Formats: sequence, C-alpha cells, structure tokens
Amino acid sequence: MVPIPLTDHIRRRTFWAFTLLLIVTNVWAFVIELSLGKHLNRFILLNGVIPARYSPIAHLLSLPPRLTIAPLFISMFLHGGWLHLLGNMLFLFVFGRSIEDRFGHFHFLLLYLTSGIAAAVVQIIVSQGSHVPTIGASGAIAGVLGAYFVCYPGARITTLIPLFIFFWKVQLPALVLLGYWFLIQFIAGFQMLSIQTATAGGVAWWAHIGGFTCGALMALMMRPQYSGPMVESLP
Repeated sequence: MVPIPLTDHIRRRTFWAFTLLLIVTNVWAFVIELSLGKHLNRFILLNGVIPARYSPIAHLLSLPPRLTIAPLFISMFLHGGWLHLLGNMLFLFVFGRSIEDRFGHFHFLLLYLTSGIAAAVVQIIVSQGSHVPTIGASGAIAGVLGAYFVCYPGARITTLIPLFIFFWKVQLPALVLLGYWFLIQFIAGFQMLSIQTATAGGVAWWAHIGGFTCGALMALMMRPQYSGPMVESLP
C-alpha cells in the first residue's frame, strides 16, 4: 500500500518559484530523453551515476570529470518513465512549496541539490561495483521530505490511500506519512543488500535514505526565512 499525497495545508507567504522551476526542468529533461530514440541508452550510460566508475580511487582519478562529477548533477533530472517522473513531481509539488517558503528560494535549491548529491554518494557506497546507472530526482526530493519531516511534523497532508480498487481520502500528519515512507525505504534497502548484484536494477532505496537524512540535517542547521509558529489553513 503506497499512500499518495495530494497537498499540504501550510499557509505560505511566498510563491514557490524554484519548486516550479525544478518541476519544469525535470519535465523538459524528460522530453529530451523521449526525443533521443535509439540514442537514449547511451545518453543514460553517459549521464547516469554508475557506482563502478567511482571505485577503486585510482580508477576514479583516471576518469574525466564529465564521467564522474557531471552525472552527480545531471542524473537527478533524468527519469526512467512517465510514472517515475509524475510520482517524483507530485511529491516535489506537495512538499517542496512549504520548504521553499520556510528557508527561501536559494537555500531551498541548495538543500535540494546537496541532498541529491548525498543520495548519489550513499548509493555509490552501498552499490560498489554495480554497472547499473542510477537516475531520478527522488534522492533530491527525499531531502525535501526530510526537511519537511523536521520542520512540519504536525502538518496535515491530504492523502489518498489505495484499498484494492478504491481510494480512501484522509488527512495524515506529516510525521506519520513521512515516517511510514522512510520506514519502507529502510526495510527495502536492507532487503536489497542481501540480493544485490552488479547487474541488478530497481529502486535506489539507499539513495532515498541518504537524501532524506541529508535534508533533515540541513533543515536543522539552516535558519528559517520566517520565524514564529506554523500556521495551517483550514481544509
């Protein structure tokens, strides 16, 4: 059962310009992917984060930054399909707006990009030797979720709960929804450790864990743009 967040109920003071910019950039990058046709696989191999490239250190130092540094940034704007893209953008829309409002546009962007890089580094460490490219914004967005978990644990999130062919619309505290999300990542991540191979693909669970942890820590360290108690709008 995967809960689907629809919106939060935080009364924001500023427009979520950078959240919108990130959504547009991700969609634009996906349109480019679709236009590549038979060249897409090569594009992903070039721009995805491939853990095997980063070890041993001697091998890492022998490669150009285009194959090591650039993918850390480019990969977080690439996606493996429409569902991958739409799911990520929904989470970014629901949770990114309030985090951008709380910390300001540029600090929000810093948190997003730093969390994305931290997610990639954790995935590299856990998946050493893997030749499977890691792509997607989910590590960076996990950082936004981690920040939200720290800043707005009591915020109400309007959520769809799928029950067979029906959907149950409820309001869940962010502490419950995001805590459940993180627990799923943690359990799945440890399960994958026992069956992981150099060629196995799938969800980068540990990237999610790394991004979430990074975002939570950055939220604890950064000074909010606005002080005072959290104010929620009526449903």
